Amino acid sequence: MATETEMKLSLSARAASQLSRHVLLSGVPSQRQLLINTYYDTPDCRLRSERLIVRYRQQGGDWLLGVKTAAQLSGGLAQRQEWECPGRPGEFDFSHVDQSAVRDLLESLRDQLQSAFVTRFQRHTWLLEPREGVRIELALDRGTIEASGRRQPIREVELELLSGAIGDLFDLAVALQASLPLHPEARSKSDRAYRLMLDTPMTAAKALPVAIDASLSSISAFRRIALSCVNQLQSNEQGILATDAPEFVHQARVAIRRLRSAVRVWQRHLPAPFVARFDPLWQELAKHLGGVRNWDVFLADTAPLLSAAFADRAEDQTKIELLFRYARRRCTNNRRAARAAFKSATYSRLLLDFSAALQALPEAKRGSLGDFVPAWLNKCTQRVNQRAAEAQQGGDEARHRLRLAFKQLRYALEFFSPIFAGPVLQNYHQSLTALQEQLGQQNDLAVAMQLVVEALPGRRAEGVHDWLATQSEALLPELETLLDAFRRQDAPWSAPSP
Repeated sequence: MATETEMKLSLSARAASQLSRHVLLSGVPSQRQLLINTYYDTPDCRLRSERLIVRYRQQGGDWLLGVKTAAQLSGGLAQRQEWECPGRPGEFDFSHVDQSAVRDLLESLRDQLQSAFVTRFQRHTWLLEPREGVRIELALDRGTIEASGRRQPIREVELELLSGAIGDLFDLAVALQASLPLHPEARSKSDRAYRLMLDTPMTAAKALPVAIDASLSSISAFRRIALSCVNQLQSNEQGILATDAPEFVHQARVAIRRLRSAVRVWQRHLPAPFVARFDPLWQELAKHLGGVRNWDVFLADTAPLLSAAFADRAEDQTKIELLFRYARRRCTNNRRAARAAFKSATYSRLLLDFSAALQALPEAKRGSLGDFVPAWLNKCTQRVNQRAAEAQQGGDEARHRLRLAFKQLRYALEFFSPIFAGPVLQNYHQSLTALQEQLGQQNDLAVAMQLVVEALPGRRAEGVHDWLATQSEALLPELETLLDAFRRQDAPWSAPSP
């Protein structure tokens, strides 16, 4: 068994034609070959559900049977196990797979395997040795994915680490990206092919659980969580670029919020230059999404309420229609700006630079994850209680600050939930979620009031603004009830699981 470490970067047709003239490839001999890969699975796609890949690769007159574990791409980086041996198409001898659980599963499915899809591409390769002891194969792949009578283009760079450290892989990627528009890829060829074969519609990607335990070093846990946030963000890129569906924007924004919350949780374990460099960049990207999200929520949730509330008031109909036209125009303009941000070289560089910096983080001296989690959560809870008291005496701004504190506590509990046992955590999290949703409704109304003033300057906003303020006030008794119930609960992190 070998561990394959590689990076995938997508690029435009123009950039692909320029790659061979890059200064880093000057004088480096290259090879070109046609690769035809036939992927196999059962009729019910069992291998996909088990995150395994079986394929036959044709290189000239030779055939290789390959088995791989499916890898999650974060910032373009993938690490997975790989087994390869010579074979003949249609014959599946898995004796070379030295991991018994994988081999037994494959052998049990052997008779069900059938051709699923094909990738066919020209591969242009260069072997680079940027310094002694480091060898990286750079491959430019151009061709097609063919599945269920449909085709999709392939145009990407693969950097495979043959010897050296992961940092060397990132160094090369950053050097190439300095003069070529390379974007860290979020999906492997096989993942794209399955979607094409099954004609799977794009759906917004939500946050997935991250496997951590109390014995992990604090930096290792942070790295896993941060990479999962990057993966969630990238998994929503295409939906933002290709559709107007609000959920892609929402989930991309959630990914950035979770990432920035993780930075806050681990801040005292992270190098100060790391935080100072990247947190403002993520915040700036989040602002592009925030404008879209605010108008999306207004049009989807608040506008129907306003239509119903003012339906019988003929004198306000012109005002309401003016408001809605303004909202649609602002939403369109903000969405256009968000797409431009996601297509920019700045975003591509941020993904690559941040992922590289994550891999290079030094281990903290404070020990394991379980050493600091309870103390940090206690501190976070104290902040929530303080802001809750302020919110009971204050207005929209105080409730917004409370909402942010609750959100940070909720994300932290999601990060750390694998190291706590028992139903107490679930109950606590449900209470926290209910509070956050209540505060979210009030925040939506507060934002709507600001947007109405923007759309209807002067006294024209008064009637609509006052109606929204009344709706917000009506939610306060329920908020008080939820806050009281939350305070009465025991904290679930008194005893992390070993």
